[in-house]
Amino acid sequence: QVQLVESGGGLVQPGESLRLSCAASASIFRFTAMAWYRQAPGKQRELVASISGGGTLNYADSVNGRFTISRNKAMTTTTLQMNSLKPEDTAVYFCRGLRGNIEYWGQGTQVTVSS
Repeated sequence: QVQLVESGGGLVQPGESLRLSCAASASIFRFTAMAWYRQAPGKQRELVASISGGGTLNYADSVNGRFTISRNKAMTTTTLQMNSLKPEDTAVYFCRGLRGNIEYWGQGTQVTVSS
């Protein structure tokens, strides 16, 4: 069974940057769309950014202008560049891949922004 594996989380200070990466456990497994979600304690999971196979981008208002999602041409990996991080960005970040109407999720990676 194909799994998504995230990496790159950690503890940073406000204003700093982090880069999250996500890859399918099977390198030949291609998605039609990929996205990043996050879930803070006591809150619902929310969409952070998404990218389609055609390159269409979508960002949550709270991260627009600070975060950048990208993918490789084969649509097997995605990255999330996070700049100017704020304490309210603290959450577990999840990678999601869509293949047809089937969703695949990673296990999540913790991002903590604190001074």
